[in-house]
Amino acid sequence: MRLAVAGKGGAGKTTFCATAARLLARAGHRVVAIDGDTNPNLHAAMGVDAEAAARAQSLPTSLVSRRFDGPRLTAPLDEVLDRHALDAPDGVRLIRMGVPQHADEGCLCSAHAAVSAVLADLGAEPDTVAVLDLEASPEHLSRGTARHADALLLVAEPYFRSLEAVRLQASLAAETAIERVAVVANKCRTTTDVEAIDEFCANHRLELVGHMPWSDAVLDADAASHPLLDHEPADPLIDAIAAVAGRLVQPVKPQEVGS
Repeated sequence: MRLAVAGKGGAGKTTFCATAARLLARAGHRVVAIDGDTNPNLHAAMGVDAEAAARAQSLPTSLVSRRFDGPRLTAPLDEVLDRHALDAPDGVRLIRMGVPQHADEGCLCSAHAAVSAVLADLGAEPDTVAVLDLEASPEHLSRGTARHADALLLVAEPYFRSLEAVRLQASLAAETAIERVAVVANKCRTTTDVEAIDEFCANHRLELVGHMPWSDAVLDADAASHPLLDHEPADPLIDAIAAVAGRLVQPVKPQEVGS
């Protein structure tokens, strides 16, 4: 199962990916998390040591061979993971997209292709869940970065700009081979917030897979440089993330959420 997560900047993509990846690993899955953002911070949200992250090499573009059906890896996937993955809490393996090294060095097409190639090869791995945290841009759809995802989850906040970003990305995703496009409502404070996203999804015929509440614990965890799952394991948002992950991948047992 390959799950890509997208949405407007600040919508909650990285918090969702980091928490869902660890919960799925606790549930017994082999989980590979991919930071598909050229400004990477998934490692911090997962609890990977900053020094270890600084030493790790991002995905090199030399790993990619371009073929008629899209980019593919030039080395076996396990070898790529052994060389480039970071060990994250709960047994998650984390790999990161290449980032710019200098100003004016040109586009990042090859870095996107490397992520696409990894995602393609992960599809042949049994009992493996890939969670791809995408950058806040439709570029990952226009470049085909997420073309091999089995599902695309769009994180929506209850206000116009966020919903417009979801609408655009959903329309682009409809032109790809991604089989399932779904929306999760995030940062819901009131019934009005919930109703706004419910109405939006109904009007645009989008599958809504859950509602996630506003959480002050997310802000507190970030201020303390701690993952939400470690900082406040009983926070209601974690239960909501577990429920959404369950609907998209496999049910996460309640006792596994706070373990």
